[in-house]
Amino acid sequence: MTIYLLVAFLLSLVCGVVFTPLILDFCKRKRLYDIPNERKVHKNATPRMGGISFFPSMLIAFTAILMFVPITDKYNLSVNIWSAVFFIGLLVIYLTGIVDDLVGLKAPTKFIVQIATGCLLPFCGLYINNLYGLFGIGEVPYYIGIPLTIFIMVLIDNAINLIDGIDGLAAGLSIIALMGFLAYFMQYHVFVHTYSILAAGMIGALIAFLYFNLFGKPERNTKIFMGDSGSLSLGFILGFLFIKCASENTTIWPTRPEALLVPLTLVFVPVADVIRVTCYRLLHHRPLFDADKNHIHHKLMKAGMSQHLTLVIILGLSLVYCMLNYGLYTFLSSTWIFIIDILLYCFVNLCINLKIKAEE
Repeated sequence: MTIYLLVAFLLSLVCGVVFTPLILDFCKRKRLYDIPNERKVHKNATPRMGGISFFPSMLIAFTAILMFVPITDKYNLSVNIWSAVFFIGLLVIYLTGIVDDLVGLKAPTKFIVQIATGCLLPFCGLYINNLYGLFGIGEVPYYIGIPLTIFIMVLIDNAINLIDGIDGLAAGLSIIALMGFLAYFMQYHVFVHTYSILAAGMIGALIAFLYFNLFGKPERNTKIFMGDSGSLSLGFILGFLFIKCASENTTIWPTRPEALLVPLTLVFVPVADVIRVTCYRLLHHRPLFDADKNHIHHKLMKAGMSQHLTLVIILGLSLVYCMLNYGLYTFLSSTWIFIIDILLYCFVNLCINLKIKAEE
C-alpha cells in the first residue's frame, strides 16, 4: 500500500508543477489578479487561481492508481456511494470557487452552496452518529446527527476559506490535517485505503502549490495565490474526511473511542479561529459575512510578527495540538482534552492581545 501512496503523492506533485505555470500564464493573459487593499497583507497584484490545480491533480493521481494496481488489490480501493457523492460535492464546490475567482460571488451565495453540498453526505447515510463520550454523549439520533454533520461541513469549509489570508497558511494547515488523516487511515484496512490515496494525492498538489506561493516572485510571474477554488475545495475535503473518520460503522471500522478526537484535533486551529471571529462579530453587532482583519494571522501581524513568522507560529500551534492531544489521550477523557484545547487557545489569544496593546 505504501508504494501506491508514494506514487499518488509524486504524480499529483508533478501535475501541480506542470499545471501551475499554465494557470499563471492564463491569469496574466486575462489579468486575473488579487489586488491589494487595506484588508489584505500583500503589496503586489498577484494571480489568484492556484487552487484550480488541486482537484485535477488529485483526480489524475487517484485514477492512475485505480487503473494500474494489481487486480488482487482493487478491493482496497473500492469506490462506493460515499466516494461518488464526495466527488460530486467536491466538483460543485470546486466549480463554485472557480466562478468566484473569475467573476466574484457574494458570501451568502457561497454559503448556500456549502449547505447544499453538505447535505449530500447525510442523504447517502453518512453522518455523525456518535460523539464517543464527549461531554458524556454517546450515540446520537439521526435528527441530531444530520444537522450536526451539515454544520460541521459548512464550518470547516468556511474555516479553511477564511484563514487563507497569508502565504502558505491554508495550505500548510491542510497538509498537517491531511497527513494526520493519512496516518490514521493507514492503521485500518478495506476501503479506507481509498481515502489514503486521495489524501496523499492532495498533499502532493499542495506541496507543488506551496513552491510557487512561498517562493515565487510577482515581478517574474511565478507567484500565485490559492483563491476560493482551492480553499473551498480543501475545506470540503477536510470536512468529508472529518465526517468519515467520526462516523461509527462497525462493518467497516472497529470500535474507536478516539474517532471524534482525532479529526477535532486535526482541524482545531482553523475551526477555533472562525468560531472566535464569528462570536466577535455577533457580540459587536457586525455583519457575519463582512470581511475584517480579526483572524489570528491578522492579530499576530498586528503584534509585530512578520508574515513568515506568523505562518510558522500558527503551523507550530497546530502541531502542538496534535502532539498535546496524542500525549493526553492516555490519561484523560476526550471531554477534558477538548476543554484543555479551548483554554489553551484562549490563553494564546490573550497573549496575542497583550502583545498588540504593548505594540500600540
